[in-house]
Amino acid sequence: MLTRYMAGAVLARTGDEMSGPALLVTGLAVTGSPLLASSVLAGLTISAAVGGPLLGVLLDRARRPGKVLGWCLAGYAGGLLMVVGGMAGQVPGAVLVGVAVVTGLLGPALTGGWTAQLPLVAGPGRLGRATAFDSMSYNVAGLAGPALVGMIASAGGGVMAALVSVGMLVAALPAAHGLPSPDPRPAGGDGGARPAGGEGGSRPAGGGGGVAGWRVVREEVRAGFRAIVSNGTLWRATVASMVSCCGLAMVVVSAPVLGARLSGESGPGALLLAVIAAGGLVANAVLSRTSRWGAAVQAAGTAVLGAGVVVMACAETYWMAVVGAAVAGAGEGPQLTALFAVRHREAPARLRGQVFTTGASLKITSFAIGSAVAGPLAAYDVSLALLAGAALQAAAVAVLVAKRRATRDG
Repeated sequence: MLTRYMAGAVLARTGDEMSGPALLVTGLAVTGSPLLASSVLAGLTISAAVGGPLLGVLLDRARRPGKVLGWCLAGYAGGLLMVVGGMAGQVPGAVLVGVAVVTGLLGPALTGGWTAQLPLVAGPGRLGRATAFDSMSYNVAGLAGPALVGMIASAGGGVMAALVSVGMLVAALPAAHGLPSPDPRPAGGDGGARPAGGEGGSRPAGGGGGVAGWRVVREEVRAGFRAIVSNGTLWRATVASMVSCCGLAMVVVSAPVLGARLSGESGPGALLLAVIAAGGLVANAVLSRTSRWGAAVQAAGTAVLGAGVVVMACAETYWMAVVGAAVAGAGEGPQLTALFAVRHREAPARLRGQVFTTGASLKITSFAIGSAVAGPLAAYDVSLALLAGAALQAAAVAVLVAKRRATRDG
C-alpha cells in the first residue's frame, strides 16, 4: 500500500513541479518577459488560502478520501490545460489569471492532501520513516519536474512540457482512488481520524445540507485553524515555513532568468531547480534514519537553504550557480521533512487533513506572494530577487530561533 501511495505521490507532485517552470518557460517564449508567467503562477497559487481549509474538511469527513483526491487531481489537470492553451493562443492575461485562480483552489490536494493520508497507509509503527520517504517524493518530483521541463522545452517548447505535466497528474488518478478508507468509528473511542458529529464523522450534523451544513463546515475550518494557532510548536513551524516558502518562490521565478543571463537560454535555468531538488533528495536519504526531526532541523535546513541562494545570487558563471543550487537543496530537503514530522506529531488525529491542507495552503499562498514580487524584481535585476529570497530564509530562521529562546527563558 505504501508503494502505491508513493507512486501516486511522485506522479502527482512531478506533474505539479513541472507546471510552474513550464508556465514560466512558455510565458518567456510567448512574451519575452517573466511578468505574464509570474502573474499566472501567482494566480494559480494565491487561491490556495481558500481551497486548502475547505479541502481539509472534505478529506477529514469523507468515507473515501481517495476519491476526493482523485476529483481534485482531475480538476487541477483540466485547469492547467486551459491555462496552457490560452497562453499559447495569446488569450488576455486577465482571463488566464482568472482561470489559474479557480484551478489553484485544488492545489493543496497535491501536497497536504496526499500527506495527510500517510498514517492510514503506513501505520504508527512505520510513520517516522514513511514521513522521510514522503518528503523525498517532493525531492524526486522537484528533481524530475524541472529536469523534464528543461529537456522537453529544449526539444519541443514550453507548451509540450506543460502538456506532459498534465499527463503526469492524470496518471496519478488510479493511485488516488486506491488509497485506503479511514476507520469509520468516531473519534473519542479509539482515537480514529474521523471528527465527532454526524454518523461516524462522515457526514455533517443536521443532514449535511443548507445553512446548518455550511455552519458545520465553518466550525470545522475554525477548528483546523485553532489546532495550528493554539499549539506553539505547530504554529512557529507553520509561520517559519510560510516565510521560507515566500523566499523559495523568488528562487523558482528567478532561476530561468538567471539561466538565461549566464548561459543565454532559459532551459538551463529550469535545470537549476532540478539541482536544488537533487540536493534535497541526497540530504534526506542520508538523514532518513534519524528520529530527531523537529524545529532545530527545520531552522538548520532553512539557514543552509539561504546560504545556497546567496551563492546563486553572486554567481558569475553557470557552474557557480549550480553549486549554490546544490547547497540550497541540501537545506531545503531536511527542512521539509522536519516540518512534516512536526505536523504528524502535533496535529489532532481527527483534524489531520485540515492541519496538512491548511498548512499547505498557507505555504502556497506565501509562494504566490513571493512569485508576484519576484517577477518585477527578476525583470529588473535577478541577483536582487535572489538576495531578497535569501533574506526571507534568514527571517524564517529568526522566527524559529526567537521562539525557542523565548520558550527556554520562560
